[in-house]
Amino acid sequence: MVTMNDREKAFENKYAHDQEKKFRVIARRNKLTGLWAAGLLGKADADAYAKEVVAADFEEAGDEDVVRKVAADFKAAGVSAGEDDVRAKLAELLPVAIDQIEAS
Repeated sequence: MVTMNDREKAFENKYAHDQEKKFRVIARRNKLTGLWAAGLLGKADADAYAKEVVAADFEEAGDEDVVRKVAADFKAAGVSAGEDDVRAKLAELLPVAIDQIEAS
């Protein structure tokens, strides 16, 4: 018979698993966004720039730290894309990241 403690533990394990998956999806989405931005910026080392974008997400909760970083880099490089373009790309790449994480 399943006790309340067993059920509670199962719910805790599922929550932890879901949070880990969410973290991995967001990190993958940010990496994909960084690769996209690196292409627009003409970066020679797209992977290194993508890692910078992923790291930028640890500054605060939410996506605005990533948006600010990429938009500022665009502005500094004279790329016409702005914050709204970055937000749109984040939204576009979220289902791609989910598919990639679920496939791995």
